[in-house]
Amino acid sequence: MKETISIRLVNTLEKGKAHLSEDALRQVRSFVSSQMADDCAFRNKGGKSDLYYTVFGWMLCYVLGIKLDSGKMKNYLARQKPDEFDLIHYAAYMRCSILADLSKNGKLMTWLGSLKSKKTKDITEFSGIPHDDPNSPYTQFIWLSLLEDTGNKPTNRAEILANLSDYQLEKGGFRNMPNGLGASTNATVAALSVKGQLEGYKPNRDVQFLKNLQQENGGFFAASASPVPDLLSTATALFILQCYKEKPRYSATEFLEAHWLETGGFCPTLIDETSDVEYTFYGLLALGTID
Repeated sequence: MKETISIRLVNTLEKGKAHLSEDALRQVRSFVSSQMADDCAFRNKGGKSDLYYTVFGWMLCYVLGIKLDSGKMKNYLARQKPDEFDLIHYAAYMRCSILADLSKNGKLMTWLGSLKSKKTKDITEFSGIPHDDPNSPYTQFIWLSLLEDTGNKPTNRAEILANLSDYQLEKGGFRNMPNGLGASTNATVAALSVKGQLEGYKPNRDVQFLKNLQQENGGFFAASASPVPDLLSTATALFILQCYKEKPRYSATEFLEAHWLETGGFCPTLIDETSDVEYTFYGLLALGTID
């Protein structure tokens, strides 16, 4: 079976887990568990159960071996209103549904190992999509992830790849808006992921462009105007470079250590030292790219 984006993410998270000592693993598990609400969902920065944060939390639980109550998982999902969701929250809902389906007596089976195709909405049917643009790299990344998670295939593969060229810059990299002034890490990572899944992870100049965005401290800026490198951009860039079997220019070990807090969680940047499950997910993902 072809590796989906989700499977690639899980495999990299597993590698990240393998880098942790017993004490470090205990710390990370403790932090992740502390972010779980009574309904088995995960809390956002405001302390409330949040579907977006829950998908990160449940995936971390899957990898870290944290027991989840399958009944509470299904009850939480049953209270959701997926017909009203935008694309990002619908994709999170469907991935959470998969994790709940794979949960058996509190134990998760092999990721996607026994799934059958599930019907999903068309991209035009959502209440909102990133950048209000169905063709932007990030929108297409989320859309393709959703299709893969639900056992579906895009019917317009050639069109998707052709449309990406509208967001590509002559000097390399991608932007999320056709008239955007410069490439961003997010858009470049998203475009390279879509291209890799649809036509194979083949060497290309945009991979080299992304590689050259790395700073000497190991981090990546979200965009040229960003004040400091951030963990999300760094983790996703390193992840995609790994998918293309491309080694980064600099080691990210010290960068990751600087963003790893005593609580066991990871922070977004050095000017925002607050932890949540989303950034702990990215911290473990980045760790998984280190040889």
